[in-house]
Amino acid sequence: YEMKVLKYITLFCLLMSFGTFAQKVNVKENIYYRVVKVRDGDTVVLLVDNQELPVRLSHIDTPEKKQAFGTKAKQFTSNLCFGKKVRISGKQKYDRYNRLLAEIINENGININKELVKNGLAWHYKRYSNSVEYSRLENEARRKRINIWSDREPLAPWDYRKLRRKKL
Repeated sequence: YEMKVLKYITLFCLLMSFGTFAQKVNVKENIYYRVVKVRDGDTVVLLVDNQELPVRLSHIDTPEKKQAFGTKAKQFTSNLCFGKKVRISGKQKYDRYNRLLAEIINENGININKELVKNGLAWHYKRYSNSVEYSRLENEARRKRINIWSDREPLAPWDYRKLRRKKL
């Protein structure tokens, strides 16, 4: 019995380490990579050395797909980078889902993360970012009442997720 349990634990650990290893590919800041998927407004997938690498856009949080402006945020991100080449900017940090946390800049020099906030399609995610620039961009979008800021009481994605978890 103990050998059987030990065998399963070893297999589990091996699979877990492989999954983690497979996600953390060598990404360089000055190299352009193709965006092969846009999962939602703040998560894209890059092709790096023939491997798919999920990238979570740092500093921001866009509405969830089922939230108001969620589809619009995803479409906005797609328009700026899907099928195009982008470069990443930021430290090589990964979140708990093994997504690289980074800013992405398209071939035209547009910072996708900042553009989403500027156009009222993302919140500055202050829990994980103390960027003055992102705060300024969010305040400007709020002042102009564009997109999410046109709602009387916009619901932040982190509050939306918390409400959904309580319902489950």
